[in-house]
Amino acid sequence: MTSIRGSQFVTAVILWPIIFELCSAQGEEMTTESTATDYDDNLTYTIDFSGYPELCSKEANRNFRQWFLPTFYSIICFLGFTGNLLVILTYFYFNRLKTMTDVYLLNLSFADLLFVLSLPFWAFNSLANWVLGLAVCKIMHTVYKVTFYSSMFLLSSISVDRYFAISKAVSAHKHRARAVFFSKISSGIMWVLALIFSIPEMTFTTINNNTCTPYKSNNDTLRVNLQTGQIILAFIIPLLIMSFCYIRIILTLSQTRGFERNKAIKVILAVVAVFLGCQLPYNIVLFWTTIVTANGGTTECNNENSQFYATDVTQCIAFFRCCLNPVVYAFIGVKFRHDVLKLLKDLGCLSQERFFQYTFAKRKTSMPTETETTTTFSP
Repeated sequence: MTSIRGSQFVTAVILWPIIFELCSAQGEEMTTESTATDYDDNLTYTIDFSGYPELCSKEANRNFRQWFLPTFYSIICFLGFTGNLLVILTYFYFNRLKTMTDVYLLNLSFADLLFVLSLPFWAFNSLANWVLGLAVCKIMHTVYKVTFYSSMFLLSSISVDRYFAISKAVSAHKHRARAVFFSKISSGIMWVLALIFSIPEMTFTTINNNTCTPYKSNNDTLRVNLQTGQIILAFIIPLLIMSFCYIRIILTLSQTRGFERNKAIKVILAVVAVFLGCQLPYNIVLFWTTIVTANGGTTECNNENSQFYATDVTQCIAFFRCCLNPVVYAFIGVKFRHDVLKLLKDLGCLSQERFFQYTFAKRKTSMPTETETTTTFSP
């Protein structure tokens, strides 16, 4: 027994320097980023967290969205609802469906009105956890995409109709009776196409992290495909069509003289400015996010937050187009403004004195060559 204890003692004495060196080497490899205290031995040690991924804080972005999105959604909803409802009531009250553009403008107002009615749900989705269920979530995104695509198709059709009405005036006048019927058929086709292009939203929209979204994650391949298709179908193609038609219209009008020519060119420039001003910033950001997503996403927290800020701001600008469409495409015409004022007078929203004051002032400043409809020169 004594010999065993002696051998254990000798072994401990021999191994002790080795154990001490190993413990010292391990202590030197530990770096300090966070410190914890062992209250039993009163020892302080450090742990290295440099190898762990850092979580990106989005608290500032959430605070920004909580006041920015509801505020702008409310403004867009009120202005868009009022303006587009006035256009729809005026068209039905005065039976103004006399040209192809009239039919397209009526459908455009229906699309914009339907979209702005969905904005309260968008505001709710940005403020709190989504508790309205998957069905309402799918309906919200489907309504957005259907109205979005149909609006872009209708804006392109309006530019094509204005091109034939002005640049090809003789042939367009011959087929004017059939043109209205064709515009109703083509409008129905555009709504069907918009519904078909919205099928991915109906299918893939889900509730992810208590948020209604059509994407499973920022790195989802589906997101790349959907955003690429949206950029091509709802921006690049309409932009090319509108650019060709309005350039040809301006070239045709530049060969004429008079006040009407200058007024028509200003209207066309206003139409193009509204389209580019509302859609171009959002599509640039959408293209940026699509590239980032296709490359696997970003690991930079600042870049990710900047992407969120840019998307929120430019998307609200794009939504604001619903408020400007009635002004640019309908109210800019003298006859249409007169009909709106008469409608407000008949509804009791405008007094007889105010009505005559506004209409008399417009008659004094308007030219006698102005036509009955708003669509001869106004796109």
